[in-house]
Amino acid sequence: MDKLSDPLFYVVAASVIVVGIILAVGIGGFTRGGDFNRKYANKIMRMRIVAQFIAVLIILAYVIYRGLD
Repeated sequence: MDKLSDPLFYVVAASVIVVGIILAVGIGGFTRGGDFNRKYANKIMRMRIVAQFIAVLIILAYVIYRGLD
């Protein structure tokens, strides 16, 4: 099956993009500093860790599921 016609491929790609967005917001907050960084730095990085964990689970499920075909 072609990857681009596989809906699970898009779920994997979306999960990676979400992690990238969260990481970019966190890095932007660190570089800008100030009140935003003090308030939200830890929350954003915790959210990134959870999103990465979910993304890794989705990627593993994709590899296992598509590896069986």
